[in-house]
Amino acid sequence: MKDKVVLITGATSGVGYHLARDLAVRGATLLLHGRDQTRLDAVASELRALTPAVRTYLADLADLDQVRALAARVREREHRLDVLVNNAAVGATDPTRRAVSRQGHELRLAVNHLAPYLLTTGLLPLLTTFAPARVVNVASMGQAPLDLDDLGFENDPYDAVVAYCRAKLAMIMSTFDLAADVPADVVTVNAVHPAHLMDTPMVHASGLTPVTTVDAGVLPTLRLVADPALDGVSGRYFDRFDDTPAHQQAYDPIARQRLAAATRALVA
Repeated sequence: MKDKVVLITGATSGVGYHLARDLAVRGATLLLHGRDQTRLDAVASELRALTPAVRTYLADLADLDQVRALAARVREREHRLDVLVNNAAVGATDPTRRAVSRQGHELRLAVNHLAPYLLTTGLLPLLTTFAPARVVNVASMGQAPLDLDDLGFENDPYDAVVAYCRAKLAMIMSTFDLAADVPADVVTVNAVHPAHLMDTPMVHASGLTPVTTVDAGVLPTLRLVADPALDGVSGRYFDRFDDTPAHQQAYDPIARQRLAAATRALVA
């Protein structure tokens, strides 16, 4: 990974942090995103002991205006970008409470789908300039079918866990769409479920019991970032190391078209 530039969202804890440490040891230039400058500075200071090429970017992905500004800052300040890892996510801290983003979108949809979609499209000019590049979307095996007439989850009894699973499926569907639009020898776009219920702050905050370590999720993610065997492999969903079918709705062309149109409208 020497001379490669990698942007990781949600890099101050969980898989993002551990992935950043691994890539630092491998010589990558790291662009670390977080929403708390103090935590960002602490992680950057730690990782500079492993590699001096560490820069930080502050943004709250629950605010799409900040996501746009983040993409603009990266385009302005960085001369290249080889890999974008959309890792940041929000779980289900209170399953019954429907929280919303700065723009009024259902929070899990906003952070887990709309924000990575907007960031990726905003950074495509930089990624394509230094092809071949990669986009890695950290998804989940927890996938629930989207209600395309109620993406904001306003009409049904609200359940944050279901909202999370719907948003992660939306992320996978968007992964497939972008992979179909961009040649695989220019940018590959893949999604990965790193590991089940890792020992992360998000899992704890959701009231769930971890069943595996964070390290278990790093290697499957790192593989999509760095493995030369995956050159040109695009539009796939991986359950850890296995190229696996996602939820069947992800292969429904009408559902994908409707989601894509709704997504464009929501981020406009």
